[in-house]
Order: sequence, then C-alpha cells, then structure tokens
Amino acid sequence: MNIYVGNLSYKMTDDDLGKLFKTFGSVSESKVVTDRDSGRSKGFGFVEMPDQAEGEEAIKQLDGKEIDGRNIKVNVAKPREDKPRRRQRY
Repeated sequence: MNIYVGNLSYKMTDDDLGKLFKTFGSVSESKVVTDRDSGRSKGFGFVEMPDQAEGEEAIKQLDGKEIDGRNIKVNVAKPREDKPRRRQRY
C-alpha cells in the first residue's frame, strides 16, 4: 500500500518518516520528496507498506496527528499521472 504523507516538517528525513510508520508494521520504503535544485524538503512524502491492514491502521492513527509541531495529513496515495516534462528554457 502506497501512502501519501503531507504537511511534514521540513527537517523530516526519509529515516524519520520510516520510523514513524514502523510502529504500525513493516515499511518497505519511505521517501521525503525534495526539490531537485535545492535539495530541500517539499513538505510531503510517501511510505510503502506491504501489508494492507497495517497501512490502513497507520493512516487511521496518524492522519491529523501533530508531528514536529505540524498536523500531518495521511491518506492512500493516488496513482501518479504522467505529466509532460517542462521544456528547458535557454
């Protein structure tokens, strides 16, 4: 199950995000999305949990919970839509 996590603290790391969800079961991957140019967090990420029931419990328990001073948003991730790439300006 792929889970979207929004409104994250900008200091949250991939490992921090994984540890947060490991209390509910196994985590196969956790990733905080970063800006390609600056490398800074964009304030959201994704967690992959192989067990559906564990993922649903994590969503139920963590959605709206305050983590590092921010109320995080947690829900099932929507499939990524392929967007046309922006053209490079010269």
